[in-house]
Amino acid sequence: MVASESLAGLPPGSRDPIKARRAASDPERPGEGCRAVPGVWMPTIDREKCEGKEDCVAVCPYSVFELGTLTDPEYHELGFWGRLKARNHERRTARTPRAEACRACGLCVVSCPEEAITLQLSK
Repeated sequence: MVASESLAGLPPGSRDPIKARRAASDPERPGEGCRAVPGVWMPTIDREKCEGKEDCVAVCPYSVFELGTLTDPEYHELGFWGRLKARNHERRTARTPRAEACRACGLCVVSCPEEAITLQLSK
């Protein structure tokens, strides 16, 4: 193991290494274990489900995610339950301003308590 790697063999950079190691050991973890070429996979956030709890921000070793607020158009596109959930969580949502840095770890997918993140091949 390289000295700069975490105990789970993950690259350094997660804000919460303990949570990242727990996510790395999840048998349901999709992706290529942080070995994909950046930009091949893109994390997609389901705004109907996301409550902005920041687990994705905490575990991503590549700083792909940040916490943001739903814009008015995004909020009005949600269905009834999505708007209700968004109001209860102050319209917080995860954003992917650096999606092109994604290496398909899948840590975000398994750490999201709302199951709001999927990895998709970029087009």
